[in-house]
Amino acid sequence: MNKPKLSLVGAGPGDAELITLKAIKVLKTADVVLYDALVNEELLEYAPESALKVFVGKKFGNHYLNQNEINQLIVKYALEYGHVVRLKGGDPFVFGRGQEEIEYAQSYQIDTQMVPGISSALAVPALQGIPLTSRGQSEGFWVITGTTKSHELSRDIELAAQSTATIVILMGMNKLVEIVEIFQQIGKGKTPIAIIQNGSMPDEKIGIGVIDNILKIAQNQQLSSPAIIVIGEVVNKSPLAPGGGILNTLTVLA
Repeated sequence: MNKPKLSLVGAGPGDAELITLKAIKVLKTADVVLYDALVNEELLEYAPESALKVFVGKKFGNHYLNQNEINQLIVKYALEYGHVVRLKGGDPFVFGRGQEEIEYAQSYQIDTQMVPGISSALAVPALQGIPLTSRGQSEGFWVITGTTKSHELSRDIELAAQSTATIVILMGMNKLVEIVEIFQQIGKGKTPIAIIQNGSMPDEKIGIGVIDNILKIAQNQQLSSPAIIVIGEVVNKSPLAPGGGILNTLTVLA
């Protein structure tokens, strides 16, 4: 049996071609692959045919396994089979609870390595022509979870709203009404905002507007999770921004 080992691997934002070369090399050496709901299953083809491939997906409000059960599976399979590749969407250290899995494996003296992935927080806006920074317009950006461990809206959003920086909110669609209220209360109802659902995938949809009309846009376009919310003047850099254009895979509405 191979020596027990855990490789925590970022799978990127969804498009199978956005995984890194190092991630592919690691997948090719896997004895077991534990993969999440947001991982493109095409990537499993890089693992050996003999490797055990186990779905352990989690989405908001629908956990196939809880985090403690996943941690236990990592150790179980590492001790039984050898090299476990934990394949997680985006980057495992950006709201991916990756450090918890590494620390748990290390507590059993299992060797670990981290292979970073391309975070959806960076890649998804870029694919829509939205830069997170722009000279003279945005000197930085916040990446914030929309929903905290206690299932409440992160208080960091209130702080971020006071700044001129770009704000990227992950896992925030179920808190969209609260997010809009925060910006409206400080007089930022005309701030540009984009919602990008299923970023980088063939069924990607995007709604672009301003704080004051984004709820209607989201409702009309039936935008839902998984989605990235981008708030800030840089949203106007998108080719779809003039007039609050809406794009889906079939139609552009201006």
